Amino acid sequence: MFETAELGRELDKQAYESQVAALRTELLRLQRAVATAARPVYLLIHGVDGSGRGDVLNLLHEWLDARYLDTFALSDPTEEERQRPPYWRYWMHCPARGRIGVFFGSWHSQPIVRRVYGEINDAELEMALARATAFERALVEDGAVVIKLWLHISRAQQKKRYKRIEADRKAPWPVTKQDWKNHALYSEFRRVATRTLRLTSLPQAPWTVIEAGDARYRDIEVARQLVEQLGRGLAEPTAAGSPPLAMPPSAPDPAGPAAQSPEQRPPESPDPPTAHNAASSNAQGPATILDTLDLTQSLSRNEYDERLVRAQARLNRLARKMGKKQTAAVIVLQGWDAAGKGGAIRRVAHALDARNYRVVPIAAPSDEERAHHYLWRFWRHLPRLGRTTIFDRSWYERVLVERVEGFATEPEWRRAYGEINDFEEQLVEFGIVLVKYWLHISPDEQLRRFKEREGVPWKRHKITAEDYRNREKWPAYERAVADMIERTSTEYAPWTLVEGNDKHFARVKVVETFLDRLEHAL
Repeated sequence: MFETAELGRELDKQAYESQVAALRTELLRLQRAVATAARPVYLLIHGVDGSGRGDVLNLLHEWLDARYLDTFALSDPTEEERQRPPYWRYWMHCPARGRIGVFFGSWHSQPIVRRVYGEINDAELEMALARATAFERALVEDGAVVIKLWLHISRAQQKKRYKRIEADRKAPWPVTKQDWKNHALYSEFRRVATRTLRLTSLPQAPWTVIEAGDARYRDIEVARQLVEQLGRGLAEPTAAGSPPLAMPPSAPDPAGPAAQSPEQRPPESPDPPTAHNAASSNAQGPATILDTLDLTQSLSRNEYDERLVRAQARLNRLARKMGKKQTAAVIVLQGWDAAGKGGAIRRVAHALDARNYRVVPIAAPSDEERAHHYLWRFWRHLPRLGRTTIFDRSWYERVLVERVEGFATEPEWRRAYGEINDFEEQLVEFGIVLVKYWLHISPDEQLRRFKEREGVPWKRHKITAEDYRNREKWPAYERAVADMIERTSTEYAPWTLVEGNDKHFARVKVVETFLDRLEHAL
């Protein structure tokens, strides 16, 4: 792979200067085109130590408008980054739509170094690279342009440069013992890098190897590749289409995908049935997993008080233990409007120390959130070790509200199942206790609660005309919920379905389930 980058190609000063003006002009034009297209650009600058990556980075800041560049030098994780799953640091460095993010080191760096030094084996390297590829694919499918450049020099060239730098007292950076140690492992770095580039070259995001022995040749080739790949990337239609639309603030809590494929589903009636009629149409047998739930389950007031107090006391002890063991927890609550998510959250929170938990309500995305991949706003809210984050609605809005209301295209919400499963797998692999609830109530119980809220002055604001409109889409939401459960209830992150017609029963089940999962994890 690297043989063609060791041919010794050079560029004289005259040939270099004859190309610079045109390339710089075109780069600035394309940078403006990136802003107009509102698409993020990821420029990864990798390569052999001593190949001039820092010089290239400085050159880009000179040739482009640095005000619209975001530069990220990723070395060893900081203490803040080590408190969360490994890919948290990369999600937090995602450039917004319309900006160019330049990565000096990236999600490929750590796997390469760890393999060279024997911290992981080839199988573990491939697993790490598969995750990197999945990350890049998610970015590309969301409309990002990903450009990956590898600057290469031979082992002899690297040694020669190190010697020259050591002899130059005015050199901008010294050659360290670690540099020479890496040099001694050059052959292994080359082997692992070859494997990495081969396994992580996507059709939409291939690696480009650039010969970096001659600085002028290197700089012109970098600029030429940027012009070519930026132009091609911006010309291609995005897999995602336009950026996802914002959900209306009063959007319902989604109720997911169907267990059948579109081809298998019967055509929808022009006049959608009311929620009540839709529920009664299932009288001949369960249409989805939700129809198997026994909504008649209930607890007496005395039993509720006794079990809740006992569970909260145990949860309080476990929460303190969780802090000592540096274990984090994430709770996800989804459910129908008026299903009791708020009440369940209060019962869990009552057992926790307010300093160590946070409730994140999810509504319509802000402008900042819309400028990123839809998962970005959830990654940013992940808790530090020893703490708990409770999501009142979550990333599942993608396959619920955004699906049913048309805020996400079908390709977008269909691929979201895999993206969500990968996201949750990363949380669990890191040791986060992840608990997901769907709070289910009947259409009749929902209507009763709506009417009850309308009769209470301080609850009246919770009910709008939108809530009643959403009831007409109950069948569509029910299909969406069933698909969501089927496709995202995994062995590492199963769904807990909560029978919610009786609030006492639902609240106790939520607290006791979290308690059991936490107890098992600790």
